[in-house]
Amino acid sequence: MPFTCSICGEESTRICARCTKDACDNHLCEKCLRCSDCCECEVKLSAPARMMVHAAIADPAEAVIPGPDPGPDPGPEPPMPGPDPDPHPAPAPEDPAPIAP
Repeated sequence: MPFTCSICGEESTRICARCTKDACDNHLCEKCLRCSDCCECEVKLSAPARMMVHAAIADPAEAVIPGPDPGPDPGPEPPMPGPDPDPHPAPAPEDPAPIAP
């Protein structure tokens, strides 16, 4: 005949050594064999496992997927250098000499 834990309602096969209530393994101390209501030990009783549930996204296209971290902003780019000067410039034209009257 299955019994139910007097604390959480799960199936239990053992009873508390002090109050004799039915207790599941999650609510029965391994050290003193008392339920979590009667236990005076300093040892934490294990809590039932809880599952994490994430909210579903209606449209997967709306999901935001973070990209790689671009790092710090490098600031403005330096100006591009102008064209290299001509290594062989053409000679400047000579000024004509004034004609004397």
